[in-house]
Amino acid sequence: MTPDRLSLRALNRAALHRQLLLDRAPMTAGDAVRHLASLQAQAPLAPYVGLWTRLAGFRHEALKDLLTERAVLRAHLMRNTVHLVDAADYVRFRPLYQPLLARHLAGNFGKNLVGVDLAELAAAAATMLSQTPLTRAELGARLAARWPDHDPASLAYAASHLLPLVQVPPRGLWGEPNQRAAFFLASAWLDRNPSASPDPAGAAEQLVLRYLAAYGPAARCWSTAHGRATGRSVREAWRSGRSSG
Repeated sequence: MTPDRLSLRALNRAALHRQLLLDRAPMTAGDAVRHLASLQAQAPLAPYVGLWTRLAGFRHEALKDLLTERAVLRAHLMRNTVHLVDAADYVRFRPLYQPLLARHLAGNFGKNLVGVDLAELAAAAATMLSQTPLTRAELGARLAARWPDHDPASLAYAASHLLPLVQVPPRGLWGEPNQRAAFFLASAWLDRNPSASPDPAGAAEQLVLRYLAAYGPAARCWSTAHGRATGRSVREAWRSGRSSG
């Protein structure tokens, strides 16, 4: 090992420390979610385990309160997977992933949506989901009334790829029913619009720096995927962040 390089053990310890996994941190649940940028939440109660593992004195009521107060939310973000994310971070980062989600839609459900005007579908779904939370099955049934020749499930999945949606409580609340995965339009849930970023370059830089702070160093595969998603390389964002910070 040369003086300017970390040993594998030191790198391992540093990675665990950044992810709050070396020792339980004296940090609030909200601060931890922001530090980590997001937590995997496909299983609705998984974030409680993730935070209990990381935080000193964590109690499930802390996360439950953040969800009901809409300070954090559960939504599709990276890889169209449900993540627990700070509400302000979701508004800031969600637009960066829209091109990725659109490509995912084209590759997976596109063959079932031939002849459907996707902008029209998104507008119709947005109107429905700004009024009441709906499961994918409920949304698909309503959209199929307008596009009866198309698969209802594909119509519903298209909406979840095209629109910023929140998976609303009681889903994700400890001790309450978690079977019903119902979605609501994020702009209606938060009274803020996450569909367009006023500063996409700045948001991309923040995403890179936040990732490196919590998980770095970045593997080459992540760097490539990030560049495709945000249009900015990790190195560019890192250099810009260092010069401005």
